[in-house]
Amino acid sequence: MTSPFEALPVHFTLPARDARGRFVRLDSVLREILAAHDYPTCIKLVLAEAITLAALIGSLMKQDGGQVTIQAQTEGGIVELLVVDYRGGELRGHVRFDAERLARLGANPSLFALFGKGYLAMTFDQSFGKGRYQGIVPLDGDSLSQACESYFTQSEQVPTMIRIAIESDATGCRSAGYLVQHLPEGEEGRERLHVRLDHPEWEHVSILSSTLTHSELLDPAVDGRDLLWRLFHEEDEVRAEDGVALVKGCRCNLDHIRDVIGRFPPEEQAEMVGDTGTIVVDCAFCSRAFHIDPPAATQG
Repeated sequence: MTSPFEALPVHFTLPARDARGRFVRLDSVLREILAAHDYPTCIKLVLAEAITLAALIGSLMKQDGGQVTIQAQTEGGIVELLVVDYRGGELRGHVRFDAERLARLGANPSLFALFGKGYLAMTFDQSFGKGRYQGIVPLDGDSLSQACESYFTQSEQVPTMIRIAIESDATGCRSAGYLVQHLPEGEEGRERLHVRLDHPEWEHVSILSSTLTHSELLDPAVDGRDLLWRLFHEEDEVRAEDGVALVKGCRCNLDHIRDVIGRFPPEEQAEMVGDTGTIVVDCAFCSRAFHIDPPAATQG
């Protein structure tokens, strides 16, 4: 059941400032995703941030079946791989990490302590044959949010500000996220935005947005439209509309798994059979193991 805190996301634009943005809150959805894994607190928090980022960035795509995937990968880091994705309001994510090395760290390790030298990859799969593209940036800064800001600035030349707030208790985590962007000015030949980060319209929006506090983002008494009014009530126009509902969206199921296995030649399917006499398929996103009977698998 969706909590009052977890209202629909809010999409907004500031026409006079050439800006657009998103505001999301996650409670029951985030708790459901994290409950599938027995992660230490610091891993839960970094995954919660990544899932909130996926909700913000994924909602920038047209809701026509496209998918956004965010991956943080390292070279010898304690966190080996973090993956989250978003498709049509569906969220999922998981983390692979070295538990022994993590146990030797303190209670609140830095991003660098967890990832070391790593990179952030953003992959956009557009539907209806519109293509797939990816951008990669170093995993620098103090948070995944800062790395995502760098991605948009460096790879997309779109000045972006992201604010994430997370709180955790004995029952799990809840989060809130705010993203605002200065939109490209369009036609070929105009000055590139990456040399115009001091554009007066963007400077105005970013200064106002920087006043957002952690408590405001998480305050259940302040909904998305209230938050926008606090920030931009002096603007000539603020257009706001609801986004799609956010849900846990792990897409593993027996029919899909059987279909995938059925595409392999029979001899390769035979090699997949384990000691149990079945083909065991683990889903890292929901921590479930599926036991597929080989004859059923070959039926596709």
